[in-house]
Amino acid sequence: MLEKIKAARQKLKGVVTHTPLMHNLNLSGEFDAKIYLKREDLQVVRSYKIRGAYNKISSLTKEELKNGIVCASAGNHAQGVAYSCNLLAIKGVIFMPVTTPKQKIKQVKLFGKEQVSISLVGDTFDDAYKAALLYSEKHNCAFIHPFDDDEVIAGQGTVGLEILEDIKERIDYLFIPIGGGGLAAGVSSVFKNLSPGTKIIGVQPEGAPSMYEAMKAGKPVTLDSIESFVDGTAVKRSGEKTFEICKQTLDDIVLVPEGKVCTTILKLYNEEAMVVEPAGALAISALDLYKEKIKGKNVVCIVSGGNNDIVRTEEIKERSLLYEGLKHYFIIRFPQRAGALREFVVDVLGPNDNITYFEYSKKNNREVGPAVVGLELNEKASLEVLLNKMKQKHVVFEYLNDKPELFEYVT
Repeated sequence: MLEKIKAARQKLKGVVTHTPLMHNLNLSGEFDAKIYLKREDLQVVRSYKIRGAYNKISSLTKEELKNGIVCASAGNHAQGVAYSCNLLAIKGVIFMPVTTPKQKIKQVKLFGKEQVSISLVGDTFDDAYKAALLYSEKHNCAFIHPFDDDEVIAGQGTVGLEILEDIKERIDYLFIPIGGGGLAAGVSSVFKNLSPGTKIIGVQPEGAPSMYEAMKAGKPVTLDSIESFVDGTAVKRSGEKTFEICKQTLDDIVLVPEGKVCTTILKLYNEEAMVVEPAGALAISALDLYKEKIKGKNVVCIVSGGNNDIVRTEEIKERSLLYEGLKHYFIIRFPQRAGALREFVVDVLGPNDNITYFEYSKKNNREVGPAVVGLELNEKASLEVLLNKMKQKHVVFEYLNDKPELFEYVT
């Protein structure tokens, strides 16, 4: 695979950006280590996916391309394919989930111009994948897999060559985000050959642990359902080829809560002026899990993409607050009399507690009326104080954060 990756490097010259490997002072100080970020969010299509897409498409013969190409993607692969189709003057059909952020759909159209058409199908990448395969068979056109293909893996592996070219020090730890495994398989192949002492840590979101579960089972498995929030890594099944490589090259795979990813996104924006998508924040989010091991070490995190839709900001903030223990929801049964709410605000809430959600319907024939109340606290420890006050004041309530069957209706 290393020779394929080196060949891909030559093919991609003049097409992809050699993205910077940047020493990050804030993260280095926080973790008492030397942290570098490989900034694939600064790529021409704002993710590494152009590397594999272009390498694959440009390797096809005229005969294989005569009916155009088709692909399935949750967003970033689609942009890489679209950009490649425009550069190579090839017609492409791109299948994407209906849930794909609008910003990514817009970017696909921008990069592909008149060369590509988009079809939105299903709720997940896997739904779009099945539809794309059927289209490929029906129209006899080449299918460009987003990760489970040797040429795609080789293209993604060029990220690893650039990292090793740009750093003079030994890299002790490398953190790589994983969806289907194309980036991890390619980059880890480079490192196991050229930097065998580096510990390679794969990172997946808790809600879409396809490669993690494959490692446990000893083979790729299809998950019954996944959380699609980290859309760049939300696949139900890892690749067959990528799994075979990753099981030989990865030293560990860790899972990161989606809320933690959101906290990282906000932190990078506020402290570094970096706009990253959920998948792009995965590797950095995993540093906490290795906090003790990476002290004093040289660490590289791959920031895989920056295609984040601004309309997701409120959801990202909400998920972060919930993860940090600063946002809490209750059903509170207020006595149906004047002043009940005022007493709750004055006698129960702390000076820094803030009501951010309130839904109440008065029922005149009842003694109490339920209200759904969302509270944002100033610090995590304030929850215990709040609960104690509610009990002292005999407030009748249900805590919703730990009741997923009710919680989903208000978040």
